[in-house]
Amino acid sequence: MPELPVVQALAERLDALLAGKTLRSADPVGFSGLKTVDPGPDSVVGRSLDDVRNVGKYLVFGFGGARILLHLSQGGRIVLEDPPKTTRPKAAVVRFVFDDAPGVLLREYGTERKAGWWVLAEGDDGPLERLGPDPRSDTFAEFVRSGDDRRRIHTWLRDQRTVAGIGRGLSDDALHRARLSPYATLLKLDDDERQRLLDAIRVVLDDALAAERTRTGGLPPKLSENFAVHGRHGTSCPTCGDGLRRVSYESHEVTYCPRCQTDGKVLADRRMSRLVK
Repeated sequence: MPELPVVQALAERLDALLAGKTLRSADPVGFSGLKTVDPGPDSVVGRSLDDVRNVGKYLVFGFGGARILLHLSQGGRIVLEDPPKTTRPKAAVVRFVFDDAPGVLLREYGTERKAGWWVLAEGDDGPLERLGPDPRSDTFAEFVRSGDDRRRIHTWLRDQRTVAGIGRGLSDDALHRARLSPYATLLKLDDDERQRLLDAIRVVLDDALAAERTRTGGLPPKLSENFAVHGRHGTSCPTCGDGLRRVSYESHEVTYCPRCQTDGKVLADRRMSRLVK
């Protein structure tokens, strides 16, 4: 799933391309992609686009007080069409056509069909209301420095209600950089460990955003994100050279280095009947 740096850089590119343009059509190509009923898409057609930005993993198109939100979910990608097309590609969700600009098509790749879009009236935050703070905000920093959350850090980092925009990849990389176990809890971290975690999150976000800002256009079907450890189990740790391990869950995996993060302990994997020692 595209995480905050990917979506932020994409929003910046779309803003540079489309801000000030008039929306001529919003065609709900997919059957179930539109998550709102009132107001309808026609309520923003004919309006000038103020800006495109992101809130967490959401793209936000501003039209005066009204907004359109897009969430890419796991396989959603943005395709820029120059000139705009009228075809209905497989797994397409919605197409936006602006005056004198490429068309913007949200299309899903893979098997999941969870990408969606919302049309919000002025004063309605829709799904944004449930999001936690930005991971670079003072609010989040205070949560890390003084919070007593008892969940595993890897769990709450991926919880969009706790902090908006971080997913599996950034969680793996931040915890590796901070030299913390994915099974650690905020409650038991000392002040130094809390600051290491906060610093690591900011560094991996900044590095990923810098890399994403070199991209042009929309988003390709495969992003090939350059994570330091995420998805690299079985290869050498970039810090110590030992082998990276993983913990497998039904829907995702956690990658970590036992030597750097867990004092040499190999964490239990659901594929195993007992803890590997």
